[in-house]
Amino acid sequence: MTELSTIQYIAIWVLPVLFAVTVHEVAHGWVALQLGDYTAKTMGRLTLNPLRHVDPIGTLIVPGILLILGGIVFGWAKPVPVSWDRLRNPKRDMAIVAIAGPIANLIMAISWALIARLGMSLTENLPILGIPLAYMGTAGVFINAILMIVNLVPLPPLDGGRVLVGLLPNPLAYKVSRIEPYGILLLLILLLTGTLWFILWPIVSQFISILISLVRIPEWEFTKGLAALLGSH
Repeated sequence: MTELSTIQYIAIWVLPVLFAVTVHEVAHGWVALQLGDYTAKTMGRLTLNPLRHVDPIGTLIVPGILLILGGIVFGWAKPVPVSWDRLRNPKRDMAIVAIAGPIANLIMAISWALIARLGMSLTENLPILGIPLAYMGTAGVFINAILMIVNLVPLPPLDGGRVLVGLLPNPLAYKVSRIEPYGILLLLILLLTGTLWFILWPIVSQFISILISLVRIPEWEFTKGLAALLGSH
């Protein structure tokens, strides 16, 4: 692993971040389609074209500021529309649609871990390919682990909140759902004050540790690459 220039640093993060937020949203729309709601398909949102999912604040401004400041890269895409009344079993199916996003991030985290392992294995004999793959795979594991775990927080409108609403009895579900208009503001406050990271980092760290162990990446090597990514700028 080598020191990164600003252009290299941004280039390494771009694809993992775009895929993480885009595939997350497409997963919601695709599962909704399987359950009877074709709204996302009709609006052209079942595509991996990131331009169809860009949210100016969540996809561009917030991650960009965090990159410049050297903070934890975090962002979100424009939510895929879901018409709950078109679902076959609205309450249950909304929970299933919600959990599809974190599951997509889990699958991507595993995929990026395999890419990181491939890159690390090539670093010595083919560094021009191995080093970028190792860095990009490391970034992909990290951003998908964060998005998966943050979205599982039981706070509407996060996916975990919608899963909770789907599981609770109707009177309690209604009370929890009323938090949704204030959920993103609360999340941003927790993020900017560092409280969210303080609470979730042990979970993220443990998840990453288990994942890289399963794909047989030496923890010291992954940690060194991640430290370079997070500390370069």
